[in-house]
Order: sequence, then C-alpha cells, then structure tokens
Amino acid sequence: MSLEIILSMAGGLGLFLFGMKLMSDSIEKVAGAKLRQILEQLTTNRFMGILVGTIFTAIVQSSSACTVMVVSFVNSGLMNLYQAAGVIFGANIGTTITSLLVSFKLEKIAPAVLLIGVIMIMFTKKQKVIKLGETIIGFGILFMGLSTMSGAMSGMKDSPAVLEMFASLQVPIMAVLLGFVVTAIIQSSSVTVSILVLLANQGLLGLDMCLFTILGCNMGSCVSALLASLVGKKDAKRAATIHFAFNIIGTAIVFIIFSLGIDQILVVLGQAANHDAGRTVAFAHICVKVFQVIILTPFMNGIVKLTYLIIPGDDHKVGYRDSYQLKYIGEKVVLNPATAMVEVIKELDRMASLASENLNRAMNALITLDEEEIEEVDEVEKNIDFLSHAISDYLVKINQTTLPIEDMKLIGGLFHVVNDIERIGDHAENIADSARRRIETGVSFSKEAQAELGNMLDMVNTILRFSMEMFANSTEEHVEDIRNLEEAIDEKEKELQKKHLNRLTNNECTPEAGVIFSDIVSGLERIADHATNIAFSTVGVDS
Repeated sequence: MSLEIILSMAGGLGLFLFGMKLMSDSIEKVAGAKLRQILEQLTTNRFMGILVGTIFTAIVQSSSACTVMVVSFVNSGLMNLYQAAGVIFGANIGTTITSLLVSFKLEKIAPAVLLIGVIMIMFTKKQKVIKLGETIIGFGILFMGLSTMSGAMSGMKDSPAVLEMFASLQVPIMAVLLGFVVTAIIQSSSVTVSILVLLANQGLLGLDMCLFTILGCNMGSCVSALLASLVGKKDAKRAATIHFAFNIIGTAIVFIIFSLGIDQILVVLGQAANHDAGRTVAFAHICVKVFQVIILTPFMNGIVKLTYLIIPGDDHKVGYRDSYQLKYIGEKVVLNPATAMVEVIKELDRMASLASENLNRAMNALITLDEEEIEEVDEVEKNIDFLSHAISDYLVKINQTTLPIEDMKLIGGLFHVVNDIERIGDHAENIADSARRRIETGVSFSKEAQAELGNMLDMVNTILRFSMEMFANSTEEHVEDIRNLEEAIDEKEKELQKKHLNRLTNNECTPEAGVIFSDIVSGLERIADHATNIAFSTVGVDS
C-alpha cells in the first residue's frame, strides 16, 4: 500500500471526524436547550423515553452525546435511572441514521452543501443562522471526507498486503474485537459503521464480517459514557452501566444468532431490495439495533436492578443545610455544556432556599432572642458565601465552553442572581446582628411592632417563593403577582416607617428600638427588590 493511499485515508478520516464533530456541536448550540427540555419533560414513560432518545440522537448524530448528557442528568439528580434507561435504549437506534445517510452516497453534492453553509455564515450576523450554517458545513465536510476515503479504498484493492489483512478478519470474534477497539478509540460508532459501509462498497470486507464488526462497534460506543461517569455519583455510573449492559447483552444475543448463520437473512433481504453492499450494511445496522431494543425492553427494569448489584451502595446525600458542598454541580464530573445551565439553576434554587430559610430563622431569633439560632444564622451565611463563590467560578468556567445559544443568553443574568441571593443572605445576617444588639442592650419591641414585622415578613416570603418559582421553572406565571407584591411591600415599608415615627413621637418606644425596627423594615424592602431582580433575571419580561 503506497504512502499516497495512506495519506488519503488519513486525510479523509480527519475530514470525516471533523465534519461529524462540527455538525454535532453546531446542532447542540442551535437546538441544545430545546432538546434538553424535551429530554427532561418527555421521558417519564419508558416508551416515550425510547422515542425521545431515538429522535434526539438522530438529530445530534451521536449516541455518545446523548448518553453523556443522560449521565450528566442522572448525576445532577434531574433524571432517575428508569427514565435514563428508556432514553439510552432509544439512543442506540438513533445512532444508525449516520451510516444510513452515508450509504446513500451523497458525496457528489458535498461541495454544493459546503458552499451553502459558507454563504450562510458570511452573509448573516444572526447566531442561530451562523450555527445552522456551521451544521451544513459539517455535513459537507463529512461527505467530502467520505469521498476521499472511498477513493483511497478503491486503490487498496490492488494491494496484496491489504487484501491479506482483511482476509485475516474472517474469524467473527476478531471482527467483533476490531469493531470494539476502533470505536473505543474514535468514540463514535457512527464513524466506524460508516467506514464499514465504504469497505463493503469497495468489496474489501465481506458482508458477514461487516455485521460481526458492527456488534463490536456497539460495545465500543459505551466508552464515552463510561469515562464521563468515572468521577460521577453512583447513579451516574449506573446510567453508563445500563448503556454498557444493553450493548453487551444485546451483542451476545445477536452474536449467537449470527453464528447460527441467520446473518445471511439480512444479506438476502438487502439483495432482494436491490441494495448495494454498503446499503445492506447500513440496513443491517438498523435491524440489529431495533431487534436489540425490542428484545430487551421487557427486561429494562431488570437491567436497571442489575446495575445496583454491579455498583452497590449509596452516595452521601447533600441536604440543604450541608455546609461547603455543591449538590447539583459535579465538581469532578466531566463538564457537559448541554446540561451545565440546568445544574447551575438547580444549585441557585438550593442556595435561595438556604437564604430564605435563614431570613426566617433570623427574624424568629429577633423576637425570641434565641442565641443558638443567631449562631446558626452565621453558620448558614458562611455556607451561602461558599455557594456564591463556587457557583460564580462555575459560571466563569462554563462561559468559556461551547454552550447552546439560548444558554449563553442567560449567563449574564445568572451572575446577577448569585449576587442577589447572596445579598438576601447578608440581610438575614444583619437581622441576626440586630437580635444580638437587643440581647446586649435589653431593647424591647412592642406587640404592635412585632405584628407589623411579622406581616411584612409574610409578604416578603411570598414574593421570594413566587420569584424562585419563576426563576427555577422559567415561567411567567407570577409576573403580575410579583409586580403587585413589590409595590405593596414598598408601600408597607413607608407605612411602617411612618407608624414607627409616630410611636417615637409619642414616647411609645425607645430610640434604640426605633433604629433597629427601621433598619429591619428597610432590609425587608430591599430583600423584596432582590427577589424581583431574581424573578426577571432570565425571563424575557422587563421588570
């Protein structure tokens, strides 16, 4: 085999891999946020999960991208293993689309497709159109790479060494092993099966050995998810194991069937449909995956339970009060840009719950003068400060990655949300300091003042709850409620400050008590302002 053929093969493979990555990454940037929402919302039923996993992977053109995203969801507690199993099963069907497209021999139109993509990028400034153009360019580069590889392979037929090498693959187990190793290295079964389509078309590898090699490709595609789960939580490891178990068990079943000679049925069906060898390989790939899903779906729950035997035990559960720990953001987990934003929002929701809980603890301590509660306010505030710094650092980190376009728009608002929640925590700490002053100076509050503070706190708790619901769920359900509450709290602050002055004038309270009361009322009003900022931080509504 000449150096020219080797270089052509290497160049073609490089173009193919680059085109595949560019196309997959661009699709995730354009539609990643929408696809993620679909993945979150439509996977409660196992059959719907299979359908969603199939469509998602067919669009993104990568079962690895889908399964790594599922592992990330499971690691963050956003999806349980039974939901994940359905999506993983479906992803195995969706991954067959690439090799099917390759079998249609679209290499001739690749230059025209490439030109269309370049024009879209050069003559527009809209990010979505640019990313769509990049997707089309990736598609064109992919098929130009295939054309280069196909041309190189046609020259291989004249090389005795090459023919001898492929002749050595006539042992089924060797073909399976080759498929596994190559796919594990490239981390894409779509690429290796597409290469098999070309090899079959050039007559370099027999159809029967192509089918056995496909089985190895199926197992090799699990490596990406397994690597992503290595430093994750146990459920993330189990999700990756579901993918691996599906392919191991499915491959074993199909290997036995093929060993009995039944693989020839697929060859005959392909020939009967007047398909060339490459199209027959792509057709067989789809049949194998669909068959595996059909045969293993009834045992889906059993496969999930099997992963608990393989990976026993539970992780330490991070609660709302656990100090200096992130619950949803995996510090050591392989960063997945497509799910990073969901993890941040969940972590911010947890941080806000801590701040809200601490506000009520501080207000209670102000009245009861419970020193233990005052100390706990300080401890929780340190945890809130830790989360503030940790989440901000993570936002900086993900801002440097290829986030979906919709997520990129949210980054700036999320930095402000971190600051707003941290400021709510500071106001809670200020109230705890006021409680200390009451203890030290013996200042007392009248029943009327206590009732007024309790009434205003109820209003602030309500606006905080509405705001976090809007933020965490990305809804506009409470827009008018929040606006009305913000105005009402502003009026309440003015009303209470006026009543406070009247009590001072009438000598019904001491100046020391008046200063503390005034500071707390002002602080509660500012908390309501921070809550309003949070509500409108990521929703397309002007506050």
